[in-house]
Amino acid sequence: MQLDGVLFFPVTPFDPTGAIAEDVLAEHVKHGVSAGPGAVFVACGTGEFHALGLEEFERAVAVAVEATAGRVPVFAGAGGPLPIAKDFARAAARAGADGLLLMPPYLVTNPPKGLVRYVTDVAAATDLPVIVYQRNNAVFTPDTAVEVASLPTVVGFKDGLGDIDQLQRIVLAVRARVDKPFQFFNGLPTAELTVPAYRGIGVDLYSSAVFAFAPEISLGFYQAVQDDDTALVRRYLGEFFVPLVELRDRVPGYAVALIKAAVRLGGLDAGGVRPPLVDPTPEHVEELERIIAVGRALAA
Repeated sequence: MQLDGVLFFPVTPFDPTGAIAEDVLAEHVKHGVSAGPGAVFVACGTGEFHALGLEEFERAVAVAVEATAGRVPVFAGAGGPLPIAKDFARAAARAGADGLLLMPPYLVTNPPKGLVRYVTDVAAATDLPVIVYQRNNAVFTPDTAVEVASLPTVVGFKDGLGDIDQLQRIVLAVRARVDKPFQFFNGLPTAELTVPAYRGIGVDLYSSAVFAFAPEISLGFYQAVQDDDTALVRRYLGEFFVPLVELRDRVPGYAVALIKAAVRLGGLDAGGVRPPLVDPTPEHVEELERIIAVGRALAA
């Protein structure tokens, strides 16, 4: 399964009681898919995977699969302690997901060889294609990246570290030693800001949290990149993405909370974020609204 285009990471809406708002999630996914993403990644980082129980996770994936209606692939999150990661992987398979985004194990500092065992065990829990997510405490060496890339169902490697030197070594090692279709992804928060740098080492795919609330901005930037319109890319970066990232960096967890607030600004009642995240302050929401208006003007 080869992905292309902009990758859509929906939020997970909650109703006033704190339960998943399934009808809102369905509407959110349908609206996003109608804009033309390359895939849907449900209940992942932007979708607050860390805060979901197993049953509600399975429902969220099932709702997204139904709403997508086969138009693009649906990947679902998995991760955390090994037994839980395997349970979530099986739940994603039951719910009809087309693949998994495997996030890091919980808390512990992971030796690279231990990460290989972790990926091997979770991948063996289902037949689903797996994209491995390198970030935080899950850091691979070129050799261990080759080991996991060689697993039959592992089809991709998503980087959330931003160490270009380290990732270049991994890309070169995997492409030289793994003989199958394999894709690399830029998985940094607000990935668009680093798209030019990642493209310089041959990593073109990226996850777009912005797509969740403003597909037209996300797609406008993507088209400018595809057209090698350097001037327009710089305008998007300088006038929209840099201010968004600067706002995001003021409070831990805003990489998710701001996206959900932006979805609400767009008219969809997605609710707030679950603890330990916090919703943006009214002042930050006003600033977010001004930033989005600039992005929409650029896209227009």
